[in-house]
Amino acid sequence: MSDIRHSPKAPTRARSLAAGESIDAHRHDEHQIVYAGSGVVAVTTDAGTWFAPGTRAIWVPAGTVHAHRAYGHLDLHLVGLSARDNPLARDAPTVLAVSPLLRELVLAYTRDPDDVSPERRRLLAVLRDQLRASPQQPMRLPTPTDPRLAAVCEIVHANPGEQRTLAALGAATGAGERTLSRLFRSEFGMTFPQWRTQSRLFHALRMLADDTPVTTVAHHCGWSSASAFIDVFRRSFGYTPGTHNRRT
Repeated sequence: MSDIRHSPKAPTRARSLAAGESIDAHRHDEHQIVYAGSGVVAVTTDAGTWFAPGTRAIWVPAGTVHAHRAYGHLDLHLVGLSARDNPLARDAPTVLAVSPLLRELVLAYTRDPDDVSPERRRLLAVLRDQLRASPQQPMRLPTPTDPRLAAVCEIVHANPGEQRTLAALGAATGAGERTLSRLFRSEFGMTFPQWRTQSRLFHALRMLADDTPVTTVAHHCGWSSASAFIDVFRRSFGYTPGTHNRRT
């Protein structure tokens, strides 16, 4: 990420991004919460990509070089927090579950960034408490460093419906199954099936944001049936894919 923009203060604001629009790599001296009121937001660093629909938010620690990308029409809400104020005690990007209360707190707090009233300060205090209590979610696609792992990941990303086993993918890329299995665990902290599910969910969110029918998404992203896709999606995000673009 070259030509990195540095903004000492992380902005607290709401803004809209068109589908496919992005915010170039930058960093802040403050922490930031990134939330999609509509659409899907992806935050990318050198370490990987974190993605979130409206039931999730992304914690970006102070000093992290990151870029944003919109999938579907993105209603983006950003909450800046002082570098001394780390309610999550996390120094790496993290995806958090967003309860209905936390959603309303974020929307209300970003509505008028110039408001310095005591009422808004109390709003931030409750928002911080809710952040601290929010469960963390594994919505991340790490960036592979080993070229053998990168080759397998590239095949699956290019075709999320790819059904080949890890052994078959290894044969196609010149790596052994046991070696690849070890690399998935050591580099990503997850198994190949777990990583592939994350990849498929990321592609599914992008397609749903473009109003692609659920059955088409399920088939394209490798699920055996629409019902199997709906079950995994609901367990991952807390709502059904058919209601994705109605969550505003």
